Amino acid sequence: MKETFLTQEGLLSLQEKLQDLKTVRRREVAEAIHTAKEQGDLSENAEYVNAKEEQRRIEEQIAALESTIKHAQVITRAGTSEISVGNTVVLKCNGKDITYQIVGSNEADPLQRKISNESPVGQALLGKKKGESVTVPTPAGSKECTVIEIK
Repeated sequence: MKETFLTQEGLLSLQEKLQDLKTVRRREVAEAIHTAKEQGDLSENAEYVNAKEEQRRIEEQIAALESTIKHAQVITRAGTSEISVGNTVVLKCNGKDITYQIVGSNEADPLQRKISNESPVGQALLGKKKGESVTVPTPAGSKECTVIEIK
């Protein structure tokens, strides 16, 4: 399995989700299965079939989260000499300042300006230094930007 980059906040979020799945969701599904079993014939019991399917999905999510957490590399405060995973970057594009945080793919959220190091924009930014020009790919075509600040 490939290494997964996570911020400390992202790791805590995944650990909380895992804890919820293991304690709350497992218990809820177990109760639903128990209730459905009490209704009798399981071969034609839609509630039982649905509960068992939900149980399977939860167990798959738990396994995936445990694997992600196990293989996670927590991003510490990155240096500011060149852009790397963990940095927040301010770009000047067409006269406007745009701020991005470079995160691992599990934490990417373009609406929050958190972009994956594996995304086209993330790939274009990695390794750039303050003052350098960078071609940023966008759905409307590439645009030229300048790195203003690396935090």
